[in-house]
Amino acid sequence: MVVGGAFLFDARVDAALDVTKNAALKNVAWWCSKLGEGEVVGGAGILFAVIFFGLNRPRVAAEIFFVALTGLLTGLAGTILRVLIGRTRPEGHGPAGVVPGFYGIWHDGHWIIGKAAYSAFPSGHAAVAVGVAAAAWLVHRGWGAVLMLYALAVMWSRIALQWHHFSDVLASAVVAIPLAVLLKKALLPSVEFQFNNFYRAWKKK
Repeated sequence: MVVGGAFLFDARVDAALDVTKNAALKNVAWWCSKLGEGEVVGGAGILFAVIFFGLNRPRVAAEIFFVALTGLLTGLAGTILRVLIGRTRPEGHGPAGVVPGFYGIWHDGHWIIGKAAYSAFPSGHAAVAVGVAAAAWLVHRGWGAVLMLYALAVMWSRIALQWHHFSDVLASAVVAIPLAVLLKKALLPSVEFQFNNFYRAWKKK
């Protein structure tokens, strides 16, 4: 229902946030967008988990690993959905000569599954960033508050660069937040258990 209402505001929000003609803001948006890529989140999660593990804080290391893993999984969920739904991207990134809309995995006698021009809804980058922020909030309110700003920056960047519509990034949040809640119950206890076991074994050496 929330996402459905967002479709009504796509044109206005997309136009208001467009920075493609402003070189300085476009560069800022590009970097913000890069921070929402899975390899950046995964690499940062591993790096900081190792650092805190080495500082004898296995629980914090486990939480960091969980937060990064959640971001990757919510991003994967978003990516699967956008590939299957087949929504065209905003003008400039969408398929030439095709009426904007939702096309699924087949259009005009061709498979369009995996084609970037038909992979707008929801945003994979935003799903990663929102998943990270939601998971962080669930384990530590302070981390969550900071990473919410990160998620908003990534969401803004995807619209600002005209790779996604407003409703695309909002849909990412609708997908990522509930999934993060489920993953906390399903994954976090196991991740903490494994990190503690590995830490105890490491300290015995």
